[in-house]
Amino acid sequence: MKPMKVILAAVALTLSTFPLRADELLADYVAFIGQDDLYNSKGTRLSEPWQILRQDRANYHRFGVSQPGDEWDPLFQDKGNRAIMERMVQHGSIAQAAGRSIVQGGVMVRVKVYDNGSRDYLRVTVTR
Repeated sequence: MKPMKVILAAVALTLSTFPLRADELLADYVAFIGQDDLYNSKGTRLSEPWQILRQDRANYHRFGVSQPGDEWDPLFQDKGNRAIMERMVQHGSIAQAAGRSIVQGGVMVRVKVYDNGSRDYLRVTVTR
């Protein structure tokens, strides 16, 4: 082998032996989306799943409003973290059917928050 090919092969081998960083689970909670979660603090009906998820966390952490099944989470007591929830949903996943169910209310959701090293994101599922 020519010297340059040997160097490139060594670099490729070295890079392939480094483990890939797994996404870190930052939070995992369940919450019941009740009637109180469907309206913001001014009484306006919310129309997007991320708005309702955000209101649920504001209700839980800020206003002390919760439904049976709501769990504590370590992130969304912070208003700034609630404010970026839309972006977290955009970078994550929520099925269309789950989104529609959240907007209708009366469902239990499971929310997992991950950090992939460059951004945080949510995976939301409806558990019924």
